[in-house]
Amino acid sequence: MSIDVIKPGLATSVQDKGRPGFYHLGIPLSGALDQQSYQLANWLVGNEDGAAVLECTLMGPELSFDAPAVLAVTGAEVAVRLNGQAVERHASFAVKAGDVLSFGVMKLGARAYVAVAGGIDVPPVLGSRSTYGLGAFGGLNGRKLQAGDRLPVGQASPAARPGYRVPTPLLPVLRKEVELRVLPGLYFHRLEDSSAQSFFADTWSVAAEADRIGYRYKNGSPLAFRERTPPFGAGHDPSNIVDAGYPYGSIQVPGGREPIILHCDAVSGGGYAMVGTVISADMDLIAQMQPNHKARFVAVDMTQALQARAERRLQLERLRHALTA
Repeated sequence: MSIDVIKPGLATSVQDKGRPGFYHLGIPLSGALDQQSYQLANWLVGNEDGAAVLECTLMGPELSFDAPAVLAVTGAEVAVRLNGQAVERHASFAVKAGDVLSFGVMKLGARAYVAVAGGIDVPPVLGSRSTYGLGAFGGLNGRKLQAGDRLPVGQASPAARPGYRVPTPLLPVLRKEVELRVLPGLYFHRLEDSSAQSFFADTWSVAAEADRIGYRYKNGSPLAFRERTPPFGAGHDPSNIVDAGYPYGSIQVPGGREPIILHCDAVSGGGYAMVGTVISADMDLIAQMQPNHKARFVAVDMTQALQARAERRLQLERLRHALTA
């Protein structure tokens, strides 16, 4: 079967679990920005781990189907309609040939995930079907969806059926204000003491520049870096360094003005000082932040970061068991 794109939405792309193992070559992880919502969608329709879904940003697409299928929509709070009638989120449902799926504007959260039993069956590139827009590969022709596109769908599992639901106590919680735990980075010591304090004390707002590459934050106090004699090749701005690798989730502050958190499609290195890194357990929270949503940064150490990662893995296992047992 296949899915026809009537309207593409604002920025809809094919994504899966990601493309690990190539960051040292400058090819980022990509994959779903909100991995928990991505996994939930696949489990609801009986897909294997790693199946490709549609990631929809702020405004969803309009899709039609040429054969019966089982679908699920997770992630952002958004009205989901099948032939104009409301459909429940975080639950699997059936569609028939000729049915049309559409979406309202996302009220809370920034990304919704549409899984179809069998997965979106575009060709894998470097072991993943995820779209990497900067590299123009993966997904469907290396880009976000356009009107008139046709998406192939794989063979559905016998376990796929409508009526599965995420138990209410296990539903992800969406918020307009979040705390993001940060491991102070290699260059955090280069901040003036007052800036090191205000970075964690201030409340920051998501700027308009927020996408799969990175999220910019505004409305906090400008950060002052300690004066130094710039090393050769570092540039004269105190926030510049000689090029270094960027960890996934790293925070850079060009010119000391506005922090930028690098996400799944970010480049792997550059010449800005990294003051910290958002821990892996909190990266999904960033994916669901809309412009003007607020965040506070909370300092943690490596022990706390590893504990949070373990707790998140346990939470995902509970969700998997609840939906696949």
